[in-house]
Amino acid sequence: MWQHLLKNREALLAAVIVLMVAAIGSRVPSFIAPANLVEIFNDTAILVILALGQMMVLLTKGIDLSMAANLALTGMIVALLNFHYPAIPVWALLLLATGLGLVMGIINGLLVWKMGIPAIVVTLGTMSIYRGIIFLLSDGGWINSHQMSSDFLGLPRAAVLGLPLLSWCAVAALLLVGYFLRYSRTGRALYTAGGNATAAYYTGINAGKMQFVSFCLSGALAGFCGYLWISRFAVAYVDVANGFELQVVAACVIGGISTMGGTGRVLGCLFGALFLGVINNALPVIGISPFWQMAISGAVIVIAVLLNERGNTRKGRLILRDAALARQKQAVKA
Repeated sequence: MWQHLLKNREALLAAVIVLMVAAIGSRVPSFIAPANLVEIFNDTAILVILALGQMMVLLTKGIDLSMAANLALTGMIVALLNFHYPAIPVWALLLLATGLGLVMGIINGLLVWKMGIPAIVVTLGTMSIYRGIIFLLSDGGWINSHQMSSDFLGLPRAAVLGLPLLSWCAVAALLLVGYFLRYSRTGRALYTAGGNATAAYYTGINAGKMQFVSFCLSGALAGFCGYLWISRFAVAYVDVANGFELQVVAACVIGGISTMGGTGRVLGCLFGALFLGVINNALPVIGISPFWQMAISGAVIVIAVLLNERGNTRKGRLILRDAALARQKQAVKA
C-alpha cells in the first residue's frame, strides 16, 4: 500500500495535504472548521483554474509566463467598462474577458508556432506588453470597490449548495479540462505532441499546432480569471497578480506535471494548487514570518522538480532497458 502511495504523486499529495490540515488543526482548531476549509478552497479556486491552463501548455513542452498579466489586463478592461457603463450585464463582461484572454493566447500561440520563437521568450515579452497596456488604459490609477457595481462584485460570492460560485467555477474547469484531455482527440494529441514529437509527426499530429491550441486555451482561462480576480478582491490596478504566474507554475510542478512535456494529470493540478493554498493560509496562522513562507514554498518547488526529473530519468532508463532486452531476445532467436 505504502509503495503504491509513494509512486502515485496525486495520492501522496492528497495524503500530505490531509496530514498538514490535521496537524495545524490540532494546534489551531478553528483552522479545520468547515467554513474555514471552504474559504481555503475558495481562495485557491483561481490558482486551480490558471494551473489547468498552464498544464496544457506544459504538456506541449511550452510555458506561459504571461498568464498573470493577461488576467490583470482583462480584469482592468472589464473593471473600467463596469465603472463607465454599469448597465452592461455581468455575463457580457465575463464573456468579453474570456474572449480578450483568448486573443492574447492566440498572439502567444502564433508567435511560438509560426515564428518559431521559444515560448519562454514570447511570454516574457507579452507579459511586459500587457502590463504596459494596463498602465496606458488606467493612467496608473486604481478602480476600487466603490466604483464597481454590486452585480459585478456579487457574482463570484453568490452561494450555491454551500459553496461560492467562484469555487464552482474551479470545479467546472476541473471537470471540463479533465474530460477534454482524456476523451477528445485534441486533448490526447497534446500529450503526444509534448511526449514524443517524432511519434506525433508520424501519426499526423502537428506539434506546433498543438502548442498553439494550448496557448489559446491557457489565454482564455486567464481572461476568464481576470473578471473573477477583480470581482473577488474588488480592486483593479497595474500590479494585480504580479508574480502570480510563478505560483501557477509551482502548482503544476508540485502536482507532477513535467516541464519536459507529455506528463501530467488534472488531479495533480488540483492537489498542487491545494497544497500551496493550505501552506499560504496555514503558515501565518501558526506564526511563521512571510520570509520563511517564501523559503518553504521555494524549497517545496525545488524538491518537486527533483522528484519529477528523477521520475523522468527512471522512465527513460526503463525504456532503454526494455529495448535492450528485446534486442537480446531477437539475437537469441536468430
